[in-house]
Amino acid sequence: MKANRELAAWLISRRNEIETQMNRRLGPAAPAVSSPEAEALRRFRSYISAFIQRGVETAPALDGLRLNQRRTEALLGAWVEAAVGIAGGAAGPRLRNTLMPLVDRFRIHIRSTGNRRKSRGTPRAKRRVVVAAIDRLSEAFIAIDTDTGTIEDANPAAGSLLGLDRDALLGVDAMSFVPVAARASWWTELDAMGEGDDSRCFEASLMDTRGCPLGVSASATRFATRDRTLALVLMRPRALPGLPATSA
Repeated sequence: MKANRELAAWLISRRNEIETQMNRRLGPAAPAVSSPEAEALRRFRSYISAFIQRGVETAPALDGLRLNQRRTEALLGAWVEAAVGIAGGAAGPRLRNTLMPLVDRFRIHIRSTGNRRKSRGTPRAKRRVVVAAIDRLSEAFIAIDTDTGTIEDANPAAGSLLGLDRDALLGVDAMSFVPVAARASWWTELDAMGEGDDSRCFEASLMDTRGCPLGVSASATRFATRDRTLALVLMRPRALPGLPATSA
């Protein structure tokens, strides 16, 4: 890559604006400041700034980070799209063309680091929790840990319903997409699944990344392993009082 100090300086000077825009788009799925994924984004920014400024790659320092790889890679894409939006006009597509090859190289480093880590401990979310056949479902699907309320898997329809890339949902508290007044009813359903109910059907309320209310008709199936119990939830949009039905 040819060095481009002007672009590197622009990325550094606009980093707070880019991060703010990214977090605004992600809404409840934005990474917590202290999370490993947020730290990976900080190291990504340093990596691309140095690469662009010098025209020479220096491998990023990723050892020690216990990353959810799928979520981290989705966040990298969200960061690039936020930067492209801020650049605007004809500069946006040019910026995307410059940054995406660097994203691909950073992803390789993430995966290589994860492979080296296997002998020292299992990284989080190293594989799909539920078989990938869920990706072909037209209904929104999420797998929720009944103890923690964490989203462990999702399909593209769920991402579309909530307004973001499905992998950005992974590791996020499902209740952050639920209006406060409706959270107790969601926990009632999750607790029932955790205590042994094989299936549940219920009407539920959600909200997307912009905070817009969503109504869904949900059916949940219990999936238990030795370590945890998941609620596998299929959701079909329904109309809320005074609002039209939404579609995934």
